[in-house]
Amino acid sequence: MEKLINQFEFGLFFWQVLIFVGLILLLKKFAWKPILDAVNEREEGIKNALESAENARKEMQNLQADNQRILNEARAERDAMLKEAREMKEKMIADAKGEAQAQGEKMIEQAKAAINSEKNAAMAELKLQVSTLSLSIAEKLLKDELSNTEAQTKLVEKMLGDVKLN
Repeated sequence: MEKLINQFEFGLFFWQVLIFVGLILLLKKFAWKPILDAVNEREEGIKNALESAENARKEMQNLQADNQRILNEARAERDAMLKEAREMKEKMIADAKGEAQAQGEKMIEQAKAAINSEKNAAMAELKLQVSTLSLSIAEKLLKDELSNTEAQTKLVEKMLGDVKLN
Protein backbone atom coordinates (compact mmCIF):
# COMPACT_ATOMS: atom_id res chain seq x y z
CA MET A 1 0.00 0.00 0.00
CA GLU A 2 2.89 2.31 0.72
CA LYS A 3 4.19 1.68 -2.75
CA LEU A 4 0.94 3.00 -4.28
CA ILE A 5 1.06 6.10 -2.14
CA ASN A 6 4.73 6.76 -2.97
CA GLN A 7 4.22 6.30 -6.71
CA PHE A 8 1.16 8.54 -6.93
CA GLU A 9 0.88 10.50 -10.15
CA PHE A 10 -1.62 13.22 -10.51
CA GLY A 11 -2.14 12.84 -14.30
CA LEU A 12 -2.88 9.17 -14.03
CA PHE A 13 -5.21 9.85 -11.14
CA PHE A 14 -7.02 12.52 -13.15
CA TRP A 15 -7.59 10.23 -16.12
CA GLN A 16 -8.68 7.37 -13.91
CA VAL A 17 -11.19 9.65 -12.12
CA LEU A 18 -12.39 10.98 -15.46
CA ILE A 19 -12.82 7.50 -16.90
CA PHE A 20 -14.55 6.37 -13.68
CA VAL A 21 -16.98 9.33 -13.78
CA GLY A 22 -17.57 8.71 -17.49
CA LEU A 23 -18.22 5.05 -16.82
CA ILE A 24 -20.64 5.98 -14.01
CA LEU A 25 -22.46 8.40 -16.34
CA LEU A 26 -22.65 5.82 -19.11
CA LEU A 27 -23.88 3.17 -16.68
CA LYS A 28 -26.38 5.64 -15.25
CA LYS A 29 -27.69 6.57 -18.66
CA PHE A 30 -27.74 3.16 -20.35
CA ALA A 31 -27.53 0.41 -17.71
CA TRP A 32 -28.49 1.79 -14.32
CA LYS A 33 -32.03 2.84 -15.26
CA PRO A 34 -32.94 -0.52 -16.93
CA ILE A 35 -31.37 -2.41 -14.01
CA LEU A 36 -33.30 -0.31 -11.45
CA ASP A 37 -36.48 -0.65 -13.52
CA ALA A 38 -36.03 -4.44 -13.64
CA VAL A 39 -35.36 -4.53 -9.89
CA ASN A 40 -38.39 -2.31 -9.19
CA GLU A 41 -40.54 -4.38 -11.55
CA ARG A 42 -39.42 -7.57 -9.85
CA GLU A 43 -40.06 -6.01 -6.43
CA GLU A 44 -43.53 -4.95 -7.59
CA GLY A 45 -44.17 -8.45 -9.00
CA ILE A 46 -43.11 -10.04 -5.71
CA LYS A 47 -45.29 -7.57 -3.77
CA ASN A 48 -48.28 -8.37 -6.04
CA ALA A 49 -47.63 -12.09 -5.70
CA LEU A 50 -47.53 -11.74 -1.89
CA GLU A 51 -50.76 -9.72 -1.93
CA SER A 52 -52.39 -12.29 -4.22
CA ALA A 53 -51.22 -15.08 -1.94
CA GLU A 54 -52.59 -13.22 1.09
CA ASN A 55 -55.89 -12.59 -0.71
CA ALA A 56 -56.04 -16.23 -1.76
CA ARG A 57 -55.35 -17.28 1.85
CA LYS A 58 -58.13 -14.98 3.12
CA GLU A 59 -60.48 -16.24 0.43
CA MET A 60 -59.65 -19.84 1.38
CA GLN A 61 -60.37 -19.02 5.02
CA ASN A 62 -63.67 -17.43 3.99
CA LEU A 63 -64.53 -20.43 1.83
CA GLN A 64 -63.64 -22.79 4.66
CA ALA A 65 -65.77 -20.74 7.05
CA ASP A 66 -68.63 -20.75 4.51
CA ASN A 67 -68.22 -24.48 3.98
CA GLN A 68 -68.25 -25.06 7.73
CA ARG A 69 -71.32 -22.83 8.11
CA ILE A 70 -73.11 -24.62 5.25
CA LEU A 71 -72.13 -27.99 6.72
CA ASN A 72 -73.44 -26.94 10.15
CA GLU A 73 -76.67 -25.69 8.58
CA ALA A 74 -77.05 -28.95 6.66
CA ARG A 75 -76.45 -30.94 9.85
CA ALA A 76 -78.97 -28.83 11.74
CA GLU A 77 -81.50 -29.24 8.92
CA ARG A 78 -80.86 -33.01 8.84
CA ASP A 79 -81.32 -33.21 12.61
CA ALA A 80 -84.53 -31.19 12.38
CA MET A 81 -85.83 -33.45 9.61
CA LEU A 82 -84.94 -36.57 11.58
CA LYS A 83 -86.63 -35.15 14.68
CA GLU A 84 -89.73 -34.27 12.65
CA ALA A 85 -89.76 -37.73 11.08
CA ARG A 86 -89.48 -39.35 14.53
CA GLU A 87 -92.32 -37.18 15.84
CA MET A 88 -94.46 -38.03 12.81
CA LYS A 89 -93.70 -41.73 13.29
CA GLU A 90 -94.61 -41.57 16.98
CA LYS A 91 -97.79 -39.61 16.17
CA MET A 92 -98.75 -42.10 13.47
CA ILE A 93 -98.13 -45.00 15.85
CA ALA A 94 -100.15 -43.28 18.58
CA ASP A 95 -102.96 -42.51 16.11
CA ALA A 96 -102.93 -46.09 14.85
CA LYS A 97 -103.00 -47.41 18.42
CA GLY A 98 -105.88 -45.06 19.28
CA GLU A 99 -107.77 -46.02 16.15
CA ALA A 100 -107.14 -49.72 16.79
CA GLN A 101 -108.29 -49.25 20.38
CA ALA A 102 -111.45 -47.45 19.23
CA GLN A 103 -112.17 -50.09 16.58
CA GLY A 104 -111.54 -52.84 19.13
CA GLU A 105 -113.94 -51.22 21.58
CA LYS A 106 -116.48 -50.72 18.77
CA MET A 107 -116.15 -54.37 17.78
CA ILE A 108 -116.54 -55.42 21.40
CA GLU A 109 -119.67 -53.25 21.69
CA GLN A 110 -121.02 -54.70 18.45
CA ALA A 111 -120.26 -58.21 19.70
CA LYS A 112 -121.99 -57.45 23.01
CA ALA A 113 -125.00 -56.05 21.15
CA ALA A 114 -125.08 -59.10 18.86
CA ILE A 115 -124.79 -61.41 21.86
CA ASN A 116 -127.56 -59.47 23.61
CA SER A 117 -129.85 -59.62 20.59
CA GLU A 118 -129.09 -63.34 20.14
CA LYS A 119 -129.75 -63.85 23.84
CA ASN A 120 -133.05 -61.97 23.60
CA ALA A 121 -134.02 -63.92 20.49
CA ALA A 122 -133.10 -67.17 22.22
CA MET A 123 -135.08 -66.13 25.30
CA ALA A 124 -138.08 -65.24 23.13
CA GLU A 125 -137.77 -68.55 21.29
CA LEU A 126 -137.45 -70.38 24.61
CA LYS A 127 -140.51 -68.56 26.00
CA LEU A 128 -142.43 -69.41 22.85
CA GLN A 129 -141.43 -73.06 23.12
CA VAL A 130 -142.21 -73.12 26.87
CA SER A 131 -145.61 -71.52 26.29
CA THR A 132 -146.35 -73.89 23.40
CA LEU A 133 -145.28 -76.83 25.52
CA SER A 134 -147.32 -75.56 28.47
CA LEU A 135 -150.38 -75.17 26.28
CA SER A 136 -149.90 -78.66 24.91
CA ILE A 137 -149.58 -80.10 28.39
CA ALA A 138 -152.58 -78.11 29.63
CA GLU A 139 -154.60 -79.21 26.61
CA LYS A 140 -153.76 -82.83 27.21
CA LEU A 141 -154.56 -82.50 30.91
CA LEU A 142 -157.86 -80.79 30.20
CA LYS A 143 -158.81 -83.38 27.59
CA ASP A 144 -157.98 -86.02 30.12
CA GLU A 145 -159.96 -84.29 32.85
CA LEU A 146 -162.91 -83.39 30.67
CA SER A 147 -163.25 -86.79 29.07
CA ASN A 148 -164.30 -88.20 32.39
CA THR A 149 -167.88 -87.02 33.31
CA GLU A 150 -167.55 -87.74 36.95
CA ALA A 151 -164.39 -85.65 37.14
CA GLN A 152 -166.16 -82.87 35.25
CA THR A 153 -168.99 -82.66 37.72
CA LYS A 154 -166.55 -82.61 40.64
CA LEU A 155 -164.58 -79.82 38.99
CA VAL A 156 -167.71 -77.75 38.36
CA GLU A 157 -168.93 -78.24 41.93
CA LYS A 158 -165.54 -77.37 43.30
CA MET A 159 -165.41 -74.20 41.23
CA LEU A 160 -168.87 -73.23 42.26
CA GLY A 161 -167.94 -73.75 45.86
CA ASP A 162 -164.90 -71.58 45.47
CA VAL A 163 -166.90 -68.77 43.98
CA LYS A 164 -168.55 -66.63 46.59
CA LEU A 165 -171.72 -64.85 45.74
CA ASN A 166 -172.23 -61.37 46.91
